[in-house]
Amino acid sequence: MNREELIERLQQQSDSQWDVIIIGGGATGMGVALDATTRGYRTLLLEQSDFAKGTSSRSTKLVHGGVRYLAQGDILLVIEALQERGRMLRNTPHLTSNQEFIIPVYRWLEVVIYYFGLKFYDILSGRLSLGKSYFLKKEKTLSRLPNIKKENLIGGVVYHDGQFDDSRMVLALARSCVENGGIVLNYFKVTGLLKNSDGKIQGVSVKDHLSVREYELKSRLVVNATGVFADDILKIDNPSAHPIIKPSQGVHIVLDSYFLQTRSAIMIPRTDDGRVLFAIPWYGKVVVGTTDTPLNKISLEPIALEEEISFILRTARKYLVKSPERTDILSVFAGLRPLASDPENPESTKEISRRHKIVLSRSGLLTITGGKWTTYRRMAQETLDAAIKAGLINKRKCITKKLRLNSIPDDTIPEHLKIYGEQAKEIKKIIEDNPDFGEPLSDSFEYTIAEIIWICHNEMPVSLEDMLARRTRAVFLDAGACIKIAPEVTRIMARELGFNENWENEQIEKFSKFITHYTI
Repeated sequence: MNREELIERLQQQSDSQWDVIIIGGGATGMGVALDATTRGYRTLLLEQSDFAKGTSSRSTKLVHGGVRYLAQGDILLVIEALQERGRMLRNTPHLTSNQEFIIPVYRWLEVVIYYFGLKFYDILSGRLSLGKSYFLKKEKTLSRLPNIKKENLIGGVVYHDGQFDDSRMVLALARSCVENGGIVLNYFKVTGLLKNSDGKIQGVSVKDHLSVREYELKSRLVVNATGVFADDILKIDNPSAHPIIKPSQGVHIVLDSYFLQTRSAIMIPRTDDGRVLFAIPWYGKVVVGTTDTPLNKISLEPIALEEEISFILRTARKYLVKSPERTDILSVFAGLRPLASDPENPESTKEISRRHKIVLSRSGLLTITGGKWTTYRRMAQETLDAAIKAGLINKRKCITKKLRLNSIPDDTIPEHLKIYGEQAKEIKKIIEDNPDFGEPLSDSFEYTIAEIIWICHNEMPVSLEDMLARRTRAVFLDAGACIKIAPEVTRIMARELGFNENWENEQIEKFSKFITHYTI
């Protein structure tokens, strides 16, 4: 993907009508874009910031059916998510994996509840199951979870779910969309909705943040897939529209692998606030979270609250022998969940869940919001099917159920490069031509100069933040180490993208402010 080439394609087609324009470049928007392009619709996606800048890069890194939704009795949501979990692992093998989870149990009643509950979870997953759940005796539980507290421990209940790299998944969706003829553009902000004399939407006005050029683009269908910012677009459409988003903040901390010492993940099924807490191995670190804090203020860069960090540490200390302290935190990140309320009863909270909602405005604006990462594909399918039913676009069949986004490279590719799928061969070639480019940028993670070079020319990074937070996951893995490698990465980007020293200085200054949100 090359931003300049895609803008050139946009300009060549600026006077023609698109079939589908999607506002929002996170999981939901990219899912809709890929579904639309593979159905054969002329498709354009516009993102005001960077792809996956918001919620979609700040998840718990799980592809899961939702064990806690099972406990809440939302069986249909769990079945739907388990089906999509299986499809996601099958269609993106280079970015997903089967992860073993262990629930430590300290009362016999818990053994019964979790064992039979997870057996039901297995049954619901059907032929897309990732592995059977079972009970582990105390000794075997301690051998698999060497840092778990053993006092009163009875054993553990094992089950399986999926794990993935969220922002890399968005980039895989974007690449596949472009390969199928669509256009995806970051840093393109929709500033208005174009309407005909009947008040029906017929396109968008948009501004390129980098060139400051403005466009008016016509489309049969406009999809609002902006997540927590969905109400902003609804307000542009109708200033008196009721809000439908009830944002909730989830915070995670990242620790050294020392605090887990195992490939198995831990799931704590009941915390003080009624949520579950995970401790999950991820790229050689441990992701621990999450919280659930209702918020009124929405931001592109949410900040973890002190009480949220303390809550995670406090809960982790109840179960871990080697207890984490604030000084052990390598990175902390916060994300906003776009929980969808009932537009007819916006003050009601009983309708707020992880289910998605599709709302068709009188103007023809189609809004998709709520949901969860695991069900992004189904959300996209239902969104376009709703548009077809409303007569906004012609009927065409969805093909994404079995659409592979990439494949796992052959065994000659180093393990840490396999997240790039078949494109890993191109990075390997850069290293073969210049072995020095294969050296890690830091002892804290395995990212190399070759990867930075390749990303510059193939994945549309605009800033240092784009590179270190979402093209690589360095910011999320070790914020302190990121500060140290930032100058070198900036120099490489400037050289590859043709920027001068002023750009380098500007990027370092912006990144220095940005990274404070991830450090303790």
